[in-house]
Amino acid sequence: MPDHPYMPKLARIVEVKQEVEGARAIKTFRVQFVDDGFTHQCGQCAMLSVLGKGESMISISSSSLEKEYLQFSIMRVGRVTTAIHEMQEGDLLGVRGPYGNQFPIEKWKGKNLIFIGGGIGLAPIWSVLQTARMQQKNYGDLSLFYGSRTSSDMVYKEELQKLKQEMTVQLSIDVEEPGWDDYVGFVPVNILDKKPSPKNAIAITCGPPIMIKFVIKNLEALGFKDDQIFTTVENKMKCGIGKCGRCNIGLHYVCKDGPVYSWAELKNLPQEY
Repeated sequence: MPDHPYMPKLARIVEVKQEVEGARAIKTFRVQFVDDGFTHQCGQCAMLSVLGKGESMISISSSSLEKEYLQFSIMRVGRVTTAIHEMQEGDLLGVRGPYGNQFPIEKWKGKNLIFIGGGIGLAPIWSVLQTARMQQKNYGDLSLFYGSRTSSDMVYKEELQKLKQEMTVQLSIDVEEPGWDDYVGFVPVNILDKKPSPKNAIAITCGPPIMIKFVIKNLEALGFKDDQIFTTVENKMKCGIGKCGRCNIGLHYVCKDGPVYSWAELKNLPQEY
């Protein structure tokens, strides 16, 4: 008998890392399936469930080349994510998926890739960044622009320092603070300041909607075409299979037709996201 589409698979938490403390706490969880699981592509999501609390759609932040675990970086914002934050190594989660489309990374071979993230928005593009890094010979130059409100709000702090040894990493915070030597200002402004070239390039961005709006505007000002800019849409997804209608943009269901869109595709959809 085929698996029921709403039946999650059991996965055990094997690692928990506190990324950000405080009211907007973020933790990264690595999980391994108890039995047979699934493979995913860069940009896809999975529905995580906690018995008695509910389920929530979360971006898969581990590379599609990583076969030992799935990684999820989760901000504590509601009942389900709070319950997940209270879990520890060895606890079991429900995981169903993967859902959505993917970044067309195979079509980007030979191109320069520019990753642009804000806050927890780095997590949805982390999978494609890591995949490109692991296959560096297939691509041109890799660079990352990443910013948050403060340095303590940044995710993957240790990984970012290591990435600086391999690729261009432009970090920024919104307001100046003691000991900060990188850029001070919003991510879209840092884009205009550093002026990445659109020549043979693809820009991949995710973050707060207002950040994405001005990142795209500034990339266009630098000469990027609509089909050179990709982002993810974070509409609220409940079922994951295009049945409930909670995540639709016009006739599009983000859980099936997205969450990955080029700006050429997204700008022609109803502005409901």
